[in-house]
Amino acid sequence: MLIGYESTPSKQVKAILEITKGIHTRKDIGEVIELQVAEIFEYPVHWNDLKSIPALKDCEVFINNQCSLFALTEEEFDIIREVVDEKNIAAEKVWNNNEIRPYSFANDPDQPFMNEPEFRQIISLLTRKKNIILQGPPGVGKTFLAKKIAYEIMGETNDLCIEMVQFHQSYSYEDFIQGLRPSAEGSFELKDGVFHTFCQRAKAHPEKKYFFIIDEINRGNLSKIFGELMMLIETDKRGWELKLTYAEEEDERFSVPENLYIIGTMNTADRSLAIVDYALRRRFAFVSLQPDLNENFWSYLTIQGVSRPLTEHIIRQITSLNKEIREDIHLGEGFQIGHSYFCTYRKEEEEVHWWQEIVTFELKPLLEELWFDDPHKCRQMLRLLEWNQI
Repeated sequence: MLIGYESTPSKQVKAILEITKGIHTRKDIGEVIELQVAEIFEYPVHWNDLKSIPALKDCEVFINNQCSLFALTEEEFDIIREVVDEKNIAAEKVWNNNEIRPYSFANDPDQPFMNEPEFRQIISLLTRKKNIILQGPPGVGKTFLAKKIAYEIMGETNDLCIEMVQFHQSYSYEDFIQGLRPSAEGSFELKDGVFHTFCQRAKAHPEKKYFFIIDEINRGNLSKIFGELMMLIETDKRGWELKLTYAEEEDERFSVPENLYIIGTMNTADRSLAIVDYALRRRFAFVSLQPDLNENFWSYLTIQGVSRPLTEHIIRQITSLNKEIREDIHLGEGFQIGHSYFCTYRKEEEEVHWWQEIVTFELKPLLEELWFDDPHKCRQMLRLLEWNQI
């Protein structure tokens, strides 16, 4: 048995191979060993993951790595195999727990509340640009839409090819790309971040498409988090190689593969956030989403069991409320009420009680925040939402 390792620049264990015929001589090329692939790993294991294991410090490949074949003891083989298995167990759970089905937006009974031409335009944009940001008010289904976009491009509901993170003010380059982390022995070791690891997976399967979703992308310090990726994520720079900040060896390089797409989501209503860095803005296409109380939304509420009178009331009054918000010079369209507020109804609930809870505990605090300096306007909008029919 052999452990199949791909050297610089990827530097990762990718497969287990089996010798089918030992060393022998062929007239055309001389001495050869014949091999066959026994197993290809969904999650490759990077060189750094192995170098940090104390039990492998005397492994021949780490002492003299200038050759092509290295002897492994049985213990060393078992250790590497265990690391590989641990890293791939997550993939196995996804395969076992999630049925991967063919996907088509046109045939999706749970499709986003938007028309198909608009959805197709976003697909075309992401395919060309490779990096997009879905921006809009809270509750318009940005994260939900991001996964549907990935499914449509893949043609299947394969969550193994999707990774999701949420940015926040403490999120760092070390979390995202690579950095030093304390080890159990009290020293520091180099650890790959979530995006670095995901890129290695995408490189291991160039025939597949991979999607990295960043929720609340504008909540992080983007220049700090992305670092060298500012250049590498550009469409025409995919495959270019750069030495990372924490690279230990001169020939260690990192690149973002062609088959990886980045989808960010951003709330336009958050006043506490700075404008997105202009250098990063140039590398993304921005898609603005609006609350869409259309026929699909009507059908969804009807299927969920909401009565026709209440459905009409929600669509009519939320449309009027959003018009007031859009036309307010201190607010604008980024503060509208999204349709996802109204997608929580269950058939066993009493709909009057359900609606009153939404108005009292979700919409009322939101409107009080929007019109904190105009209580009369807030009360007027709340009266607009009242519905007592049975």
